[in-house]
Amino acid sequence: MINVLLCEAPGGAPRCGDAALIDAWDPAGDALIWVDIDCHDVEAARALLTGRFGISPLAASDALRERHPPKLEWFDDYFFLLFKGFTAETADINNFSVVHISMFVGRNFLLTVHALPSPSVSGLWSAVAQGAVQPRRGTVHLCYRLLRRIVDRYTPVILGLENRLDALEESLAERPDDAVLLELVNYNSRLKKLRRTFGYQQACLDELRHAQSTLFNGESEHEFQDVYEHMERLTSLSALMQELSRDLMDGYISLNGHRLNSIMKTLTIASVIFLPLTFLAGIYGMNFDHMPELHSDAGYFVLLGAMAVIATGLLWAFRRVRWL
Repeated sequence: MINVLLCEAPGGAPRCGDAALIDAWDPAGDALIWVDIDCHDVEAARALLTGRFGISPLAASDALRERHPPKLEWFDDYFFLLFKGFTAETADINNFSVVHISMFVGRNFLLTVHALPSPSVSGLWSAVAQGAVQPRRGTVHLCYRLLRRIVDRYTPVILGLENRLDALEESLAERPDDAVLLELVNYNSRLKKLRRTFGYQQACLDELRHAQSTLFNGESEHEFQDVYEHMERLTSLSALMQELSRDLMDGYISLNGHRLNSIMKTLTIASVIFLPLTFLAGIYGMNFDHMPELHSDAGYFVLLGAMAVIATGLLWAFRRVRWL
C-alpha cells in the first residue's frame, strides 16, 4: 500500500491520497511530497523508487531487504537513512518486534519504506495531515521529526526494563529460582541486540549532525544534534542495563553455589558425625564368640554413652570452627 501526502502551497493544507497523487507532483517544482510505502509488493515498490524518484537500485534493494543494519548513505541530491524502530505500542521489552524504516530524503521529497506497521510513521503522518507539524519546514525537518519519534519510543522500554531488573534483584535476594535466571538471560540477549542497533544508529546520527549538505538549513545541525544526544543516552542506558543483567546472573550463580555449599557442608557434618558411630556399631555387631564387652551388663549403655560423647564432641568442635 502506498500513501501520499502532497503540500503544494506554503501554509496550505496538505493533500492526502494514494499513488495516483504522485502524478500531481513536479520534481523540479517547490511542492513537497511524502510517499509512505508499505512494501508488501516488493517489485512495485522497487519500480516506484528507482523509476519515478530516481533512487539508486542498490539503495532501493537495501531499503526493501527484510534484515539490514542501520546505515546512512549519501547521493548527489538525496540521502538514504535506514533506522530500526518498534512495531507495537508497548513498553515491555518481551512484547515487541523491530521494524526497519528506510528514509530517502531529497530537496522536495521524503520517501519512507517499511514492511511492518510503524507507530512512529503513522503518528507523524497524522500530525502532518492535521496541521500539527508544518511540512513546509522541509523534508529534512520531517526526517528529524520521524527520527525523534523512533528514538523516543525506545525510552520507556529501557526505563521499564530498569524497574523490572530492580524487582528481579530483590527477588534474587529473597528466593532465587531458575525462572528468574531464564528471564535475565532473555533480557541480556535482547539488550545485546539493542546495543548493537543503537551503536549503528548513533554512528549514523553522528555523521548527520556533522554533515555539510545543501539539503540542510541553519536548524538541521541542531535538530540532528538533539536526536544524537537522545540516542547517546539510550546507548549508555542499554549498556548499563546489560551490565546489570549480567551482574544479576552472576549473583544468581553465586547464590546457588553458596546454597549448594551450605547443603554439602550439612551433609558432610552429618557424615563425619555418623562415621565413628557406624564404626563402633560395626565392631560390636560382629558375631565373634569372644568379645568380653558383649557379656557385660553395662556394655550396651557404655557404648551408647561413648557414641553420645563422640557426637557431642564433634558438634562442639564444628561450632568452634564456625561450621555450625
